[in-house]
Amino acid sequence: MVTVEFVKAFCGALPRTDVKIIRDRLKFRVGPIVYAAYSRDETTLGFGFPKEERQALVEAEPHKFFLPGPSDMRFRWVCCWPAEIEPDEMEELLLDAWAMCVPRKVRRTVVPRSSRPDW
Repeated sequence: MVTVEFVKAFCGALPRTDVKIIRDRLKFRVGPIVYAAYSRDETTLGFGFPKEERQALVEAEPHKFFLPGPSDMRFRWVCCWPAEIEPDEMEELLLDAWAMCVPRKVRRTVVPRSSRPDW
């Protein structure tokens, strides 16, 4: 089970991340780009995820993941219930969402290229 405090600590430690409350929602961003955001009641979390892969993710584990609302379908975004996700899996998802927002040089300061060759 992943908590808000866990996500704040993990994302807050990533380079160039700003943790802000915007319109009563906790958001994690790099510059102007939001890569993760909690719902107002903090029961769901949306995060950056490749558009072409999100349908498969949701279909594979519908008890954990769901598609964003219609207005957010144009973005590279998917949503989850953090209480259903293990901390290791959440770290990987958030790290990938963050990596979509930062330059390659910054990504490689966190994870060496040899361990993630696609970066």
